[in-house]
Amino acid sequence: METGTIVDVPPEVVQQVASYFSVLGEPTRLRILNLLRDGEKCVQDLVEVMDTSQANVSKHLKVMLQAGILTRRTQGTLAYYSVADELSFQLCTMVCDRIACRIEQQAMYFREFSLATAVAAEEAAAAS
Repeated sequence: METGTIVDVPPEVVQQVASYFSVLGEPTRLRILNLLRDGEKCVQDLVEVMDTSQANVSKHLKVMLQAGILTRRTQGTLAYYSVADELSFQLCTMVCDRIACRIEQQAMYFREFSLATAVAAEEAAAAS
């Protein structure tokens, strides 16, 4: 590919990517994803840990299943869910690392501001 060449991505592709990110853009779904990090869980296990309704958890599981992020298996009357797409964890880790870097940078700016304010206050006191 030549440098500087603009490639227009087909709208269908953009829509699929946006849909995938929108699934991961919901806090409840991220909590579910994190709870499934250690392996499959049944709906009731998730409901108990999340302190929300079974209907709410099931709704989010269905969306994640349809997006291909989760898989489902049934055993008797129980439905068990597990992560089908490990890339979801990698994306979350990358985003968390980036957020952590931004927070560390902000903390550095606050420390610098705090030190500058303290130095200015000491200089003003010494000049009095």
